[in-house]
Amino acid sequence: MASGGGIYRNGTHRNSLKGTTTTATASVNSNPSKPAVKNKSSSLVGASSALRKSSPGSLGGGAAKDDAGVPGRVRVAVRLRPRNAEESVADADFADCVELQPELKRLKLRKNNWDTDTYEFDEVLTEFASQKRVYEVVAKPVVEGVLDGYNGTIMAYGQTGTGKTYTLGRLGEEDTANRGIMVRAMEDILAEVTPERDSVSVSYLQLYMESLQDLLDPTNDNISIIEDHKSGDVSLPGATLVEIRDQQSCLELLRLGEAHRHAANTKLNTESSRSHALLMVHVKRSVKGREPAHPSENGNNMNMAKSLRPPLVRKGKLVVVDLAGSERIDKSGNETGSKKLPPFVNCLFDDDPTVRLFTCEKASSLVSPENLTLFLLYYLSGNEGHTREEAKSINLSLSALGKCINALAENSAHVPVRDSKLTRLLRDSFGGTARTSLVITIGPSPRHRGETASTIMFGQRAMKVENMLKLKEEFDYKSLAQRLDIQLDNLIMDHERKEKAFEVEIGRITTDAQNRISEAERNYADAMEKERLKYQKDYMESIKKFEEKWMMNQQNQGSVRKEQMIHTAEEVAELNILLSKETSLRKEAEEEVNNLKSQLAQMKMSEASANSEILKLRKMLEGEISQKEKLEGEISMLQSQLLHLSFEADETRRRLDRGEPGKVTGGLDSLIPQVKLKLKDSGNGEKASVAKLFEQVGLQKILSLLEAEDADVRIHAVKVVANLAAEETNQQKIVEAGGLKSLLMLLGNSEDETIHRVAAGAIANLAMNEMNQELIIAQGGISLLSMTATNAKDPQTLRMVAGAIANLCGNDKLQTKLRGEGGVKAFLGIVKCGHPDVLAQVARGIANFAKCESRASSQGSKTGRSLLIEDGALPWIVQNANSDAPPIRRHIELALCHLAQNEMNAKDMIKEGALWELVRISQDCPREDIRTLAHRTLTSSPTFIAELRQLQIDY
Repeated sequence: MASGGGIYRNGTHRNSLKGTTTTATASVNSNPSKPAVKNKSSSLVGASSALRKSSPGSLGGGAAKDDAGVPGRVRVAVRLRPRNAEESVADADFADCVELQPELKRLKLRKNNWDTDTYEFDEVLTEFASQKRVYEVVAKPVVEGVLDGYNGTIMAYGQTGTGKTYTLGRLGEEDTANRGIMVRAMEDILAEVTPERDSVSVSYLQLYMESLQDLLDPTNDNISIIEDHKSGDVSLPGATLVEIRDQQSCLELLRLGEAHRHAANTKLNTESSRSHALLMVHVKRSVKGREPAHPSENGNNMNMAKSLRPPLVRKGKLVVVDLAGSERIDKSGNETGSKKLPPFVNCLFDDDPTVRLFTCEKASSLVSPENLTLFLLYYLSGNEGHTREEAKSINLSLSALGKCINALAENSAHVPVRDSKLTRLLRDSFGGTARTSLVITIGPSPRHRGETASTIMFGQRAMKVENMLKLKEEFDYKSLAQRLDIQLDNLIMDHERKEKAFEVEIGRITTDAQNRISEAERNYADAMEKERLKYQKDYMESIKKFEEKWMMNQQNQGSVRKEQMIHTAEEVAELNILLSKETSLRKEAEEEVNNLKSQLAQMKMSEASANSEILKLRKMLEGEISQKEKLEGEISMLQSQLLHLSFEADETRRRLDRGEPGKVTGGLDSLIPQVKLKLKDSGNGEKASVAKLFEQVGLQKILSLLEAEDADVRIHAVKVVANLAAEETNQQKIVEAGGLKSLLMLLGNSEDETIHRVAAGAIANLAMNEMNQELIIAQGGISLLSMTATNAKDPQTLRMVAGAIANLCGNDKLQTKLRGEGGVKAFLGIVKCGHPDVLAQVARGIANFAKCESRASSQGSKTGRSLLIEDGALPWIVQNANSDAPPIRRHIELALCHLAQNEMNAKDMIKEGALWELVRISQDCPREDIRTLAHRTLTSSPTFIAELRQLQIDY
């Protein structure tokens, strides 16, 4: 290890970190952070960094009060990139804006020719520093801590093209000396672990456009982030976790992930990373040499205690973060303005008519009229700007990270962790329990001095962040269970041997007992025979005496028997009479049964005839249905023919008005030369804007292209209409020209997902006008939007559909019809998507709907419960009342306040738990207006007041 490595590890050595069962107990003093030193100041400004108190808002969540930890400041190193070929030529006459003093660990940033700023870091690496040197002073202490059971983070921050990916992710397949921190860290980890007892697992992810994607499984592009509020740990249950055994498999995974990572060509870098890459390495190691502190006096008990004590394992997590480059859009080449047409198209709008005529003839010879129309539609439909959105997303996430680090450095009470997924993923790295090393990369060019200064200040603020390192140990109950299973098998075998010996002994005892029993039985049989003979003799004597007595009693009972026979005859006569009566009743019952059987047979015959009539009616109904379908098909065909004839008549009338001779052709194929003719006749010689160009071509002709047979023509045409609908001045023209009807027909007839998305967006723009809202619902727009939401798979399509329905929900007059045609149920179906943007639109629509209902209830035009509650939307509203996304939470809070203003909704809201959310909103909502509205609603509802008093809740 290079010199200075011990200091870079916060003054600790690997053997000095000895832990107990759960946390580290070694006391390590952190070095004071090194603030910036100005040339104009006479002394260095330094102060010892106080231990940061744990708070709910900190990135790491803080340690528990009963956990002992080791304080560790974030260590920051700066690395200078040498000048590239472009800078060597362009800045040849200018000196570098950065001067390094590695022996003093200082960096000087030149403000001008006579003034510089001086900064101190934990390590200053020149442009000649090798990859091995960078790894040893930046990453190796963190890797050793991970092997000892601590969490660790290695991060690279800097401007695009300054060498972050080279420092961290270079594989070094051609030259092993160029290997980056990722490869070298995996080599050290695999060299220290034992495959039989330890395990190493790897996940490789990227954060792209605020979407967490799996680089090892590109189809997994929406991974959720789970946070444990008790321990502060962040987990990704949906990410791919691969167990690593050797260095070759690790290189293959890194190569696979790098191939799937988003990159783009910018002015500053030909392969600029457009996403934040995160390599997560989970290390699990067994701890040897741990014996019980107090062994038992009995040796067997001591062995049993040892066998029942589970082995200790240490778990460490290494996170290597390659941040996307911080950049200015104008410098990196990501800016997008209005789209520029090729020169020959711009000549169509030249001042000179001769130039315009020559250009049109030249374009017609080079490009067919159909392709020219497609070309113009493409440039007018807005297909660029994706790279700008990428840059905005990168800068927003890096800005959120900078805000969190500023709050941690200033010991602020609130740290905005939830502003970005990047800050949520790095919750443990800044202000948490991980050992964190940050390497900031800068360039020497004076053109980028502003970006270089921003990067240096980021590193200076990060040096003030204090983490509380914790050793993570736990018992390995799995290996203990395996060991106990082996002991149980041995005990079972021993028990079986003892049981077999016991059975042999039982057999011997049984044989002896049987011999004794047989002898006793013989003695008993002899004694019984003697007794039997004695009792038989006594029995015969008793029989003789009984016969004599019986004869005497027989003579005395003769008279009594005659009287009994007379009484028996009388009873027999009575029984005969009863028998005759029962016989007659039985005959009557049999006759009744026969009558019922005949009636049943008649009913079955009538049922059979009724079934035959039903079959005849069904056949007639099927014939009527088929006839109806044929008539409907003929009607639709006639309607299409009528529209076609109407269109041809309109074209014929226009041509006759202009006095043009010749045959007028119908259909959509005639529109393309007409567009070309309009472009030829466009006067004034000015470059037409998009709106003016459409006025010259004709809105009616653009709308007619929505019915073109070519799918590309339809897609570009609907994008043009959607762009026009975004402007309020064009909305009424589009509706009057039949554009709304055409868009609804596209939703119902087209199967293209892109057409569905753009058409739904155009309808959403038109729905912002109150007059258009009634037309949309009158023409079946809610049913078509609901059907589109059911069949759509793209979240952006669902967002457009939800936005259109949300705009319609704000109309008081249309609520009953909106709900009757399935608008509310469509919302409840859309929420299954789970995308935050879609849920935000759904929440906005529900808030609009509830607001209109509240206004109608206060005016007396509506009575009874809310339609939202009747359709089952209240459980979803309560579930998302405390959502992490601010737009969703704000709209849901407003919806709850409006629902609570209707007294008829109070009991349902109490039953579903909405009352608790209202109490929370009235106390904790960050917006004062919503908080005031919730409090006024609670205090004005008798039902809520009674419930809160019963529960003894202070509101």
